[in-house]
Amino acid sequence: MRFHPILLAAASPIAIGMTAVCSPALAQSTGSVDFEKEIVVTGTRGVQQVAGVSAPDTPKAKAVLTQETIQRQNPGQTILDTINLIPGVSFQNNDAYGSAGGTLSIRGFDASRISLTFDGVPLNDSGNYAIYSNQQLDPEIISEVNVNLGTTDVDSPTASAVGGTINYRSKTPDHEAGLLFSGSVGDFNFRRGFAKIETGDLTKSGTRAWFSASTARNDNPFNNYGKVNKQQYNAKVYQPLAGDDFISIAAHYNQNRNNFFGSLPLRNDPSRTVGSGSGNRFPGNSDERGYTVNVPCTVALGVTGVADTTNSCGTEFDRRYNPSNTGNVRISSRFTLADHLVLTVDPSYQWVKANGGGTVTGNEGTKTIGTTAYTGFIGGKYYFGTDLNGDGDKLDAVSLLAPSHTQTRRFGLIASLKWDINPENSVRIAYTYDGARHRQTGEVGTLEFDGEPTDVFPINKPLIASNDVPVEKRDRLSYAILHQVAGEYRGEFFGGNLVINAGLRAPFFKRNLTNYCFATSASGNVDCFGQDATLNAAYAAANPYSYNSTTNKITGFAQPQQRIFNFNKVLPNVGFVYRVGGGFSLFANYAKGLSVPGTDSLYNAFVFPLGTAQAQPKPETTDNFDGGVRYRTGKVQGEISGFYNQFHDRLASAYDPELDTTVYRNLGNVRKYGFDGYVSYQPIPAISLYAFASALKSEIQNDVQVNATTFAATTGKRESGIPTYSYGGSVRGSVGPFDLGVTAKRTGPRYYNDENLPVVSGTTEVYPAQIPAYTLVNLDARVNLKGIGRGSYIQLNVYNLFDEFYVGGIGGTLLHTATYFAQIGAPRTVSGTLVLGF
Repeated sequence: MRFHPILLAAASPIAIGMTAVCSPALAQSTGSVDFEKEIVVTGTRGVQQVAGVSAPDTPKAKAVLTQETIQRQNPGQTILDTINLIPGVSFQNNDAYGSAGGTLSIRGFDASRISLTFDGVPLNDSGNYAIYSNQQLDPEIISEVNVNLGTTDVDSPTASAVGGTINYRSKTPDHEAGLLFSGSVGDFNFRRGFAKIETGDLTKSGTRAWFSASTARNDNPFNNYGKVNKQQYNAKVYQPLAGDDFISIAAHYNQNRNNFFGSLPLRNDPSRTVGSGSGNRFPGNSDERGYTVNVPCTVALGVTGVADTTNSCGTEFDRRYNPSNTGNVRISSRFTLADHLVLTVDPSYQWVKANGGGTVTGNEGTKTIGTTAYTGFIGGKYYFGTDLNGDGDKLDAVSLLAPSHTQTRRFGLIASLKWDINPENSVRIAYTYDGARHRQTGEVGTLEFDGEPTDVFPINKPLIASNDVPVEKRDRLSYAILHQVAGEYRGEFFGGNLVINAGLRAPFFKRNLTNYCFATSASGNVDCFGQDATLNAAYAAANPYSYNSTTNKITGFAQPQQRIFNFNKVLPNVGFVYRVGGGFSLFANYAKGLSVPGTDSLYNAFVFPLGTAQAQPKPETTDNFDGGVRYRTGKVQGEISGFYNQFHDRLASAYDPELDTTVYRNLGNVRKYGFDGYVSYQPIPAISLYAFASALKSEIQNDVQVNATTFAATTGKRESGIPTYSYGGSVRGSVGPFDLGVTAKRTGPRYYNDENLPVVSGTTEVYPAQIPAYTLVNLDARVNLKGIGRGSYIQLNVYNLFDEFYVGGIGGTLLHTATYFAQIGAPRTVSGTLVLGF
């Protein structure tokens, strides 16, 4: 089994490079890879690496982690936890193994404003742009991950990335045949297996492939019920062509079955018990991290002729499931059309089936309004007009499973044509297409006697009302379409000491949205009748809609309807690098960004009539400036950079797990500024050191209006949920077959709310203004088994070595009078892995 040399880097604190010279694949698409490959080759002659860290001179700050670093992490770890060692990145993992989700930000931008791509395929949700950290590629087959801090590539297929990009690429198949087996065990009944087959060269032309599969499961660390169960399958076929040209096709399938867990109300109130209900509280220390779920239990049984009520069996937050089936097929290709003229084409197709949410009370009766008896979802309640529990009557209230379902079919294409005018000047033009059909529904399913779902996907066999249509809390069909053209120029001047990059991208976004329900409020509330034309007509007549343009008052409900939104803007991206001499260089970059409103905020606007300002939510725009200095020698490499971002029409969002909805707030204009820095030092080959730090200041420029008469005092305040600073480092040493590494990161305090005030309930303070800082220390130790196969080893990982108790992910909120939910930080977790390669 043969590995590419970049994967066999010498012992390093982290194999990280700012736009690293160690690997050509620095960007998401084949076109960006090819264009930036020329930057690496011509722009970094003589660049030395220090402990696997390099800092080539490019206008943008990019950080690259190689497979050597990725493989040092916990087995099966999400790639988003791995990049937590990059300056400016903050990630709170919901569990130590990476299969239960987490919270991400880069330079203060939340995950919905960060573009995540995998071999050029966009992974952000096509509706709300969310990132799902537990659905990422197995780490064994990721060749590298690169993080673009604050800006995007010109061909980025993104509707929202004003805060940077994360791009990772799957490995290229090996030339030699081989097998790789990995088995892991760990705390909380963790079990994981991974296998990969390399075919090696199958033909004289170099056709080769790999195939892999993995399965992982563990108990959740906080209660007596939750489980995580994951399986994944991948394959890639690679065909080299003449020169550097190639074509590859790859496929991916991931399946998650896990419960929600560890999300608790963030309040300090000793009169309450620790738990996930809205009346509970957050643990005060590590001894209180565990709480009990009511299992086993039995749901309330029906009695004929009695108006039966529900009990709590199966209804707790931690008994909710978050299942997902995701997959994609992707092609990457490069063709030399003529001397100095290269075409790259990357098409893709992906699909998603997923849901999340909990139980509700279903009513066997109907809702009578006037003289009409309605079935459906009305005023937040479910009415079926049929016997649900099999006791022969229609008098009862029954516990049912009612998650929010999403099914997506998505086609993508990135094509780029590059022309090398001469050795000093290159240009390229690019076209990007991203088209997603996004179906969001709310079908309801039954519970078994023990409170378990009959099917975690109720959409497979939904409950039907007496009018033969499903009862559901939402019913939406969305088409998210992007057409984008872009151009980019790169030139060298003054003997290559000055390098200029200038790009321009022009995205054209279209959102074709159909809401089959009545919009009843601007917060997204709806009433739904399963597209029953008779009931829709009766309900419209009973609730006639009108809008007073003078008072902005609405009466009645907006009927089911279709609306089309268009957003477009020309976005420049320009930067330079200038080599001063003596190992020093200066760099700077400016980029304009655009974030189109997500489907939730657009559907919320359906309650307002067309032509009004409220019916057309504004896109967010940003102006981002980066600049800094780099220093590079044979033993030391370092960089410090400052950034400034002006954010216009900042729309903040946070998920409320109790309401099962996303709450939006407009913060107006927000300024963000700060610095990132790192230094790497390798005194001798067997020892390497790495340190990093970042600081961030954000300022909301306006008071935010809460209602017609009230404003939140947010002017000059920081955005909530964002660390004010972070710093950390890593040390690694090798002696013979033994490797030992320790990494540590201090994450600074985060404000609970945008008012930056203590949280109060009435007149009682229930939580301080700031969520405390915390420090995570991870350890990895490896014994290389050089006499057994190729690349074999035994590895021990300890996540959160000192068992630090801390508040994990939290989205933040506007008002200091609101208590919000936060994740318990992952506890100390020990795991061991045996890897055998042949």
